Amino acid sequence: MIHVIATIELRPSSREKYLKILQNNVPYVKAEKGCLGYEPAVDLDSGLAFQETVRKNVVTIVEAWETLEHLVAHLKTAHMLSYRDAVTNYVKKVSVQVMEPA
Repeated sequence: MIHVIATIELRPSSREKYLKILQNNVPYVKAEKGCLGYEPAVDLDSGLAFQETVRKNVVTIVEAWETLEHLVAHLKTAHMLSYRDAVTNYVKKVSVQVMEPA
């Protein structure tokens, strides 16, 4: 199994538009062969002293895939290509961490 943390920094005032497109794509991703989890999340103001500043323009996607090959295939699917085209005007920066269990 591999884990992916995708951090999407959005342009100001675009979070709701971006989230609508992302949420429409989630069921397609979850139906992919090898997808064990695909959960978009936004920062919660928890009030905990050790929490970093809440990032209003960031969406994090926590993913789990059976293999790296499944992740690579995911990136080439028609729905992911359409999703990337649809959100291009809302996304400022994307960073991805791909990890394996320790």
